[in-house]
Amino acid sequence: MGQIVGAFATSHVLGAPDGVEDQAERVFQGMREIGARLQALKPDVLVVLTSDHLNNFRVDVPAPFAVATDAVLTPYGDMGLPTDPIPGAPDFALGLAAFCAEQGLPVDAMEGVRPDHGVMIPHGVADPARALPTAIFYVNSVLDPSPAPAQCWTAGALLKRFVEQRRPADERVALLAGGGLSHWLAVPEEGRVNEDWDRWFMENLVSGHAEELTRLTNAEILEAAGNGGLEVAAWIAMAGAVPHARGEILYYESLPSWASGMGGVALNV
Repeated sequence: MGQIVGAFATSHVLGAPDGVEDQAERVFQGMREIGARLQALKPDVLVVLTSDHLNNFRVDVPAPFAVATDAVLTPYGDMGLPTDPIPGAPDFALGLAAFCAEQGLPVDAMEGVRPDHGVMIPHGVADPARALPTAIFYVNSVLDPSPAPAQCWTAGALLKRFVEQRRPADERVALLAGGGLSHWLAVPEEGRVNEDWDRWFMENLVSGHAEELTRLTNAEILEAAGNGGLEVAAWIAMAGAVPHARGEILYYESLPSWASGMGGVALNV
């Protein structure tokens, strides 16, 4: 059976360091630490759990959970990011979608995906050489309704079972969630950051009590962390795949000039 060898999460935006040079450097160093730890695990497959930003999905065709099935993934190139292709993991992605369907959780299998910054910033942290087969597991927070925290935890639990029950023996799988933390986008509150909530959320993740987060509702997250804060759904899905894991907060900075609370964690599995 396969094995999940590491689980990480990081915010998936970057802003200009102008005026916040020290904070920006701490964010960059925290992201580099996530990458170094993940690479040291020598995974065979990287699973990036994240949300799209309506570059690959339509609001009138809901896909709360989806996987990218292309053998080669060409980035969308938003935020000025490079468009050099990355290797996909179609066998893993198709198998995961089928397994989840068997267990009653619909997961769309999508071709022609062009991953945007929600994938490519975390991916750049984890695999700067663009060498690891990468399965993108979308946990879409831009759709209405978005999957609830409890559903996301279930999706993560199914990911764990799939790796352990259906993947080849000795396959090493690393998980990397992207998104969050608190931020408000294209609304009057844009630029607001709720540092207290961000720290509370991350502390639950790293203290072995991540399942407590499944008691949240999307309405509560929206009120406390903003419309962009709904992206923590991917963090909850990641945690569902490594229940009761403990870890540490590798970085956190409140950056209103980036319109985001920026954070990253590593869980020991």
